[in-house]
Amino acid sequence: MVQTPAPLNRIAPPQSTPRLFVDEALSEGRDLRIEGGQAHYLLHVMRVKQGAPVKLFDDRSGEYLATVAATGKRDLVVTVEAKLRAREAAPDLWLCQALVKKDRLDWIAEKACELGVARFAPVLTQRCVADKLKPERLRTQMIEAAEQCERTALPEIGELAKLDALLRDWPSDRTLLFCDERGGAPLISVLQARAHSKAAILIGPEGGFSDEENAAIRALPQAIAVSLGPRILRADTAAVAGISVWMAACGDWG
Repeated sequence: MVQTPAPLNRIAPPQSTPRLFVDEALSEGRDLRIEGGQAHYLLHVMRVKQGAPVKLFDDRSGEYLATVAATGKRDLVVTVEAKLRAREAAPDLWLCQALVKKDRLDWIAEKACELGVARFAPVLTQRCVADKLKPERLRTQMIEAAEQCERTALPEIGELAKLDALLRDWPSDRTLLFCDERGGAPLISVLQARAHSKAAILIGPEGGFSDEENAAIRALPQAIAVSLGPRILRADTAAVAGISVWMAACGDWG
C-alpha cells in the first residue's frame, strides 16, 4: 500500500529551533551560506552544530526547515530540507506614521510588524521632531520582530513623503482613518458601520498636526476623522491602539 506523505504543516521542529530571515528565494534542496551577524548568532549564541535544525523564511514563498550541513569559524552552510508554511496573507492595512523620535519610531515599526501591518508609510509633517529617516534601520527592527513572532511576511516600507504629497497621491479606493486628537467618531463604531478591506491609519507626530494640516486631511474624500477614546495618547501608543482595533474589527484576529 502506498502511503500518502504527511502535510507540510505536520513537520514540527523543536520549539527552540533558531529562526532567521534570509533575503533571497528559498527552495527545497538548496544549500545556503550564512555569514555575518546571523552566523555569529547561530554559532556563538545558539551554538548550533552540524545536523542541527534551523528555520528560515524569505518574505517570498514562506518558511522552511533547514539543517546545518557544515560550520566554520565565521560562517556556516545550511541545506533547505522542507517547506513548513506558505507566506502568510497579511491584511491590507497601511500605517501612515509621522516621524517621531528615533527610539519611538523603532518601537512603532517593531509593533506594526508584530500586529500584522502590510505597509509602513513614514510621513513628514510640520511638527515632526526629525526630518530624516533610515529605512534600513526600520527594516532591521521589523526583521527581528518577524523572527521572534513567527511572521512569514514583512511589511513593505514606503518612501518618506511630505503630508501634502501623501494626500495628493492618495489612492481613490483606500480609506484613510485619521486618528485626530481633536475629535472624531469612535474608531470601533466607524469600522462596525462600514467595511474597510483596504484601509490606512494616519498617526501624527508628538506635537500633533497643525490647523492647516488638520483641515487638509479632513478635506480628503477618502479620510474619516476617528477617535481612539477619551484620553490623549502618545504617537506610539496611538499607532498600536489604532492597529489593534482595526485588526479586531476588520483584520485577521477574528
